[in-house]
Amino acid sequence: MIFVTLGTQDKNFTRLLDAVQKQIDLGNIKEKVIVQSGYTKYESKDMEIHDLLTMADFNKYMDKCDLLITHGGVGSINDALRRGKKIIAAPRLKKYKEHTNDHQLQIIDTFSKQGYILALYDFDKLDEVLEKAKTFKPKKLKSNTKNFINNLKNYIDNH
Repeated sequence: MIFVTLGTQDKNFTRLLDAVQKQIDLGNIKEKVIVQSGYTKYESKDMEIHDLLTMADFNKYMDKCDLLITHGGVGSINDALRRGKKIIAAPRLKKYKEHTNDHQLQIIDTFSKQGYILALYDFDKLDEVLEKAKTFKPKKLKSNTKNFINNLKNYIDNH
């Protein structure tokens, strides 16, 4: 199953859903596709689309999916990485009025260069990225929480 999440940004991101629909139409996506679309209104006979999901349903789909296709939000990416999921991330861009700036380019670039995710910059090449995803092994996310807590504790103890 493929889970597509567009985040909760109050701007449309139909460009990504158009790219997914195109790959379904071409037969490159045969799996069930479930979408949390947020504020993006989209009609599809092939995808199961939900505006917003409960946390329980979101977690259920995140756990069940073989592939996450998502926007460039750090929360969505980190959540999937903690679960060991393969991720294709596509940036929302200012020029398409999908976001107020292009910070998602930097987020996706950083995660991609470090081997955590596959980046989708050219939506016409989703088929190529889907093919890469078949053999992609994401780098395992290492939490820095313990180190952060120890540093904070040391700071508090010494001040």
